[in-house]
Amino acid sequence: MITWAKMGRLQPKVSKMLTNSIQKDRVAHAYLFQGSKGTGKLSVSLLFAKSFLCTNRNGVEPCQECKNCIRIESGNHPDVHLIQPEGQSIKKEQILHLQKEFTYTGLESNQKVYIIENAEKMTTNAANRLLKFLEEPSKETVAMLLTENGQSLLDTIRSRCQILAFQPLNPENMRQRLIEENMTETTARLMSALTNNLEEAITLSQDEWFANARKLVIQLIEVLQNKPSEALLFINNQWMDHFKDRDALQQGLNLLMIWFKDIVYEHVENDAAIVFINEKERIQKSTYHWSKQQATSALTYILEAKRKLVANVHPTLVMEQLTLQIQR
Repeated sequence: MITWAKMGRLQPKVSKMLTNSIQKDRVAHAYLFQGSKGTGKLSVSLLFAKSFLCTNRNGVEPCQECKNCIRIESGNHPDVHLIQPEGQSIKKEQILHLQKEFTYTGLESNQKVYIIENAEKMTTNAANRLLKFLEEPSKETVAMLLTENGQSLLDTIRSRCQILAFQPLNPENMRQRLIEENMTETTARLMSALTNNLEEAITLSQDEWFANARKLVIQLIEVLQNKPSEALLFINNQWMDHFKDRDALQQGLNLLMIWFKDIVYEHVENDAAIVFINEKERIQKSTYHWSKQQATSALTYILEAKRKLVANVHPTLVMEQLTLQIQR
């Protein structure tokens, strides 16, 4: 269950500003939450709605147990409205329906909350209708607009909102957040090294394709160390069959890069930084095969391979060349 105490560790500036507004009873009528996907914008919005409507709040923390908190958590509160894109956009009719809902007296109280997710996807007509809505604020109404690209919204909408910037989660905060989502320490370490997007990390951790990708990276390392003459055969027969497109191959290279970083960390005895911690014995064996300088060179080769993929060099040629470079 998300609380302000937890959110304060993930988004300290945003959390402080919002909790201060609750404590001082200075809640703005409209907020614009802007930041990349997975930074907690929707979680903060729902937590703020709970604090706004909770009947048994403890300071700024909602009780999480009253009828209002439970219904907000389940998405069934009659006075909390979540607007999301229908297809590729948020349409004028959705905003008109929202306005109509707000002409009625609140079912539980006069307090109402509406959250517009992916606000940058509003059509021009929808944005203009929302602007008229924002121009007539009610003290009992709180609007939260969520966006990955605040600059794409009308300046007139932005000027009527208190703008809060959500920062990308740093790896340590990300790891802790994933553990709170019941992810194992080992998996959380890897996911936080790959992405600062919470949703993407959770999806990856449950993806069978990704689990097989991790196994293939370890298999490639084993082949490079023990059967180098079969490395190119492995690349063509197994590696490329799994990493079939450029995005998939980029992910494979990301995993390979983490492995070679771990080799460097093992050389300098920085165990706390090792990501593949459950493969410690294999990493130690890798240090016998690649010196610190060789592992560092391998990282340079992998970065160059990633750049070549972006430049549309044939993926198989990129991997074959990378394999030969790492073998030197």
